[in-house]
Amino acid sequence: MDTPMTDKMLSRKEGKVGIMTFNNPEKHNAVSFEMWAKAEEILAGFLADKEVRVVVLTGAGGKAFVSGADISKFADERQSEEAVQRYNALVERLYSHIYAFPKPTIAMIRGHCIGGGLNLAICCDIRIATEGSRFALPAAKLGLGYGYPGLRRYSETIGTPVTKEIFFTARQYNAAEAYARGMVHQVVADGDLEKTVMDMAETIAGNAPLTIATIKASLNEVHKDPDKRDLRKVEEMVKACFASSDYVEGRKAFLEKRKPAFTGS
Repeated sequence: MDTPMTDKMLSRKEGKVGIMTFNNPEKHNAVSFEMWAKAEEILAGFLADKEVRVVVLTGAGGKAFVSGADISKFADERQSEEAVQRYNALVERLYSHIYAFPKPTIAMIRGHCIGGGLNLAICCDIRIATEGSRFALPAAKLGLGYGYPGLRRYSETIGTPVTKEIFFTARQYNAAEAYARGMVHQVVADGDLEKTVMDMAETIAGNAPLTIATIKASLNEVHKDPDKRDLRKVEEMVKACFASSDYVEGRKAFLEKRKPAFTGS
């Protein structure tokens, strides 16, 4: 029996960290149109919430991070060309949104991270996985076409040579192989995953939000075509950092040898 849709996408806050969970474990967290739409809604909430400074994405059940599209929904969600275009547009919009999300994002990966799951992980700023995790992009084994936006994200994130290898071979990589290729930042024992991710998230959340937002915004501009870059916006964000009360607090805390209490203002 299917889990009610409201339960297939979960969100919660732990302090300054927002956590979004793909909760469809009986299907290895395969994602339907409704789940993608709910994910978009959750992320909008985290973005608007000033208390949330870092967002963690993960999958439920322990066997998979996310396994891509829910094939059992294809008859309903892809029954016409218009429906296919609608589905693909939503998924691409969500990937692009996560990739350029103004707040830092961390993929907490346990188990299989394959196809759409790997696409999603690549969109995150930081990827931490368990030793038993497995990674693959099997498009070439399925005869699927793969568009420019997704390939560009891969190339920008892990480099063109590695992107070519994982797409051309379509083979499965273990966690050590994924780490060696820059697909993940850190590999930890299964029992250490949540603590490792939350420790990093809390460390980031404790730093100056305006500084982090400015750094991410600037890096996002790097990835744009030169004629589409908004460097003036970045310059204004840099100026805002120096004009902020957080800048005063950071210097004061440094001199007083204490942890700063940043407010994002």
